[in-house]
Amino acid sequence: MSFFSYQTLKKLLFKLDPETAHTLAGLGLKAVSYCPPLQKYLTKHYFVEDPVLEQSFFCRTFKNPVGLGAGFDKNGQYIIAMPALGFGFTEIGTVTPKPQPGNVKPRLFRLIEDNSIQNAMGFNNKGSHYMLQQLKRLYFFDYPVGINIGKNKITPENEALNDYETLFKAFKNYGDYIVINISSPNTPGLRDLQNEHFIKAIFALAKRITDQPVFLKIAPDMEIQDAIDLCHTAVNAGAAGIIATNTTIDYSLTDSPRKKDFGGISGALLTEKSYRLFEAIGKALYGKTILISVGGIDSAEEAYRRIKAGASLVQVYSMLVYKGPTLIKEINEGIIVLLKKDGYTHISEAIGADWK
Repeated sequence: MSFFSYQTLKKLLFKLDPETAHTLAGLGLKAVSYCPPLQKYLTKHYFVEDPVLEQSFFCRTFKNPVGLGAGFDKNGQYIIAMPALGFGFTEIGTVTPKPQPGNVKPRLFRLIEDNSIQNAMGFNNKGSHYMLQQLKRLYFFDYPVGINIGKNKITPENEALNDYETLFKAFKNYGDYIVINISSPNTPGLRDLQNEHFIKAIFALAKRITDQPVFLKIAPDMEIQDAIDLCHTAVNAGAAGIIATNTTIDYSLTDSPRKKDFGGISGALLTEKSYRLFEAIGKALYGKTILISVGGIDSAEEAYRRIKAGASLVQVYSMLVYKGPTLIKEINEGIIVLLKKDGYTHISEAIGADWK
């Protein structure tokens, strides 16, 4: 095994506190963005660009369908480095109107035997003003970016719309799409906003402020019919699409001695739970809106399963920690192989194939 292999690096990183390791990874990505020759070399090595995978949504070209899920780049500091990891797009945030420290530490845990992560971060971020400054630096950077937004922890539930109004106004001229995050389990009361009244109100608000595509991200712990009904409500209210799913609070998924009784679980433990909910949503909504699948995607086969269930795009985050930077390249190259195996000449032919 090469000294520089990711598995070697992982052994070193896993000796550190998870949040410290995350910070070091971020510093590495910053270094890449400040070194154009290295950025160019890594992008050439990891970024898969093939006409078979290329798609256009809301006047934006996505060179490949695999993006970085929200939660890693909370402050928009690593956007420029994302193509060097092979991602076709990235989603930054969750960002709140005001800066906030998040929940008390420790708040990030590795469930190593399960290839999973449990986090109780609590929307720690530097706030909307800082995020805007990061986005303003991207004037000549042609790459799809989504912005994931949430309310501040101290904002009462009955005033949540005010926070989202502030964020819609702040980012209406930045990014390629916005994601309403009311499905994180780490902000008290946030998931209570997953109701018909609030969904109608927030999308009505968004339409008054911005022309950007606005997505709704939902939790995997909802009853399937409730989730479908909520997604229908969102689409009818003006949602450009649905992202499914966020992390789970189903702690029965693991017997790990490392697990906690708080925070959300992501990674391999979430794979089937996320897929089953996405499958139901795909069956109900394929062809009616854009669907993005996230949750435990760790291979081309799993990504392709989501695509056939209706996903136009997929997102990866936690599994990158366990499998390393070659994962995104392997997924994209694997999707091409699977498309050709099934006789498809373009990814659009496979999207929703289970329901055609």
